[in-house]
Amino acid sequence: MSKVLVTGGCGYIGSHTIVDLIDNGFEVISVDNLSNSSADVLDGIEAITGKRVKNYNIDLCWEEAVQQVFEENPDIGGIIHFAALKAVGESVLQPISYFRNNLNSLLNILDCMDRYGAPHLIFSSSCSVYGNATELPVTEKTPLQEAESPYARTKQMGEQIIRDFSRIHPKHASILLRYFNPAGAHESAIIGEAPYNPASNLVPVITETAIGKRPEMTVFGDDYDTRDGSCVRDYIHVMDLANAHTKALQYLQAGKNTDNLEVFNLGIGEGVTVLEAIQSFMKVTGQPLQYRIGERRPGDVVAIYANKDKAAERLGWDPQRDINDIMRTAWAWEQKRSR
Repeated sequence: MSKVLVTGGCGYIGSHTIVDLIDNGFEVISVDNLSNSSADVLDGIEAITGKRVKNYNIDLCWEEAVQQVFEENPDIGGIIHFAALKAVGESVLQPISYFRNNLNSLLNILDCMDRYGAPHLIFSSSCSVYGNATELPVTEKTPLQEAESPYARTKQMGEQIIRDFSRIHPKHASILLRYFNPAGAHESAIIGEAPYNPASNLVPVITETAIGKRPEMTVFGDDYDTRDGSCVRDYIHVMDLANAHTKALQYLQAGKNTDNLEVFNLGIGEGVTVLEAIQSFMKVTGQPLQYRIGERRPGDVVAIYANKDKAAERLGWDPQRDINDIMRTAWAWEQKRSR
């Protein structure tokens, strides 16, 4: 079986995907410059799988360094491209950094994909490409609206770059995975979400508050047009999400794709409000949580959740976990990493 290159492999979703890939028989290498992650996660992957994954500590914006990875690994048969800056609020304040990092890294990956003949690409996209969607749940055919943040715009632009690449490179097949809100941790509590920059995703903010790393958390707005006034999101367990990447790669390798570019939504198909997520955490863990209602946060979409039928039908993907599983595993991970 050919080798899989996972960019951002020491990151949250990347590390869990590596575990799932190894569990399904793939050989994996990683590229991660550790700007928002740690090489320690490689120990966790090894503890879970028994396999040591090599990580190249390079910046994907350095063209020569990326080429060197491909030179040393001529048998790369698939690329799963996670590496990107991803904080919505930070992107509003630092748009140029987001455009430079997220787009230049993708361009270098596509250049090497063509130059060295790697046939398959799985691109880590996002539900943020839909903007404030005109219909719910969103399908892959839902029209994309104006991006609500520079981060979201880099995902829209990244998708378009891959579309244009695919038109003139029919031998290369790509899948764009638009996922919703990854959360939770591996059941072992050996790996989980551990941002080295301040966490901005809801679930780690909840667990960090509950364990005392933060005095309280803020719910950004309670006056949206939703059932309780807080934003609605589709939270998907990270191991369900990881498995979708494995299935997408297997789908391409089996030649089941009907085109050399396909798009899939990855969510559980249900919307959960921020306040409902907080209630789930307190119910599952029995832990109290100090939170307050704050102002709306720039760049936040009001409500979005997925129609996952296409991924179920074509990839055979069926998420097994819900918001309570997310909170249970996230809390077990938080307790372990905070010892």
